[in-house]
Amino acid sequence: MRRLLTIGSFLAVVGVTCYVALAGGVAQAQQKKTGHLFLRGDTAYFLGIGKPKNCTINNVFRHGDPVGWRIEAVDPETGQHVEPEAKLVVHISYGGKMRDLPMHWAATAAAPNEQFWVAKWIVPDDAPTGIVKYTVSATDKYGRTGEYKPFDVESSQLTIVQ
Repeated sequence: MRRLLTIGSFLAVVGVTCYVALAGGVAQAQQKKTGHLFLRGDTAYFLGIGKPKNCTINNVFRHGDPVGWRIEAVDPETGQHVEPEAKLVVHISYGGKMRDLPMHWAATAAAPNEQFWVAKWIVPDDAPTGIVKYTVSATDKYGRTGEYKPFDVESSQLTIVQ
């Protein structure tokens, strides 16, 4: 009888261990996601809440103007917005310089519908006039990445004018 209890206890421990290992494997499999993030967005004036032209879509700016990026990152598996913990960065190239602007999640308790990331850049006085090349990169908590590039049409590019 004692031997049966010992064997039974051993089998129970093995069974529980296998169950825990399998359950953990299933949880990890559910956490693993694939594909590339889908990014879409625009540039707009970021003048401040309540000011005329604030959030008006635009691609032509003057020195001193506040350029704003609004970017959505979408999960390719669900079609839903990626979690706010994702990291998005605007990469700007102008005047031979490269600059990275970290973006932040725009939604707040006061503005819950703003389900996108934002970044603001004041056009510096020393920035040359002409087209400013930029891209936006994203990485989510699963390691998936995505990139946004504006249309490769000169008239739609971010442009600095006098």
